[in-house]
Amino acid sequence: MLETRDFAQALADTEQPGAAFDALCRLAQETVGAKLFTVMTFESETGMARRSYSNMPEDYPVSGTKPANETDWSRQVLRDRQTFVANDIAGIRAVFYDHELIDSLGCQSVMNLPITVAGRVIGTINCLHEAGHYTEDRVAAAEALRLPGAACLLLARALDDDTPQTGGQK
Repeated sequence: MLETRDFAQALADTEQPGAAFDALCRLAQETVGAKLFTVMTFESETGMARRSYSNMPEDYPVSGTKPANETDWSRQVLRDRQTFVANDIAGIRAVFYDHELIDSLGCQSVMNLPITVAGRVIGTINCLHEAGHYTEDRVAAAEALRLPGAACLLLARALDDDTPQTGGQK
């Protein structure tokens, strides 16, 4: 099991943000299970999303930005900050255009966990597995992924940001 100190070591690694995202992926796999694991960043100011991490980069590559269109899914996850779960391919088909690829990878259930910092969703942790996998208990266990997810997304944002990071009061 990935210990807190192991995750802290991954955050301290110089190979960032990859080392931190790899540790988050392992933590998600151990905590709730995930055949396919991705992380999306979201910029609420621009409405743009970007896949920042994938454990299956051949099938789900890290990609450029795309607009987060107004859908039932985006209202639930990005606006209302609620976890989305679909436990069969029909539920996935209803919200994701790439449902055939998802199904071909042996994934028929999904859990999208919004990561919120300072009242804004900054990204999502996306776990996909076999049909019926994301039970009520697993969804509850996913709460443990929020803090490490926030650390990873904030780290990635800090590394992508060209503006100097400052803190404290003047």
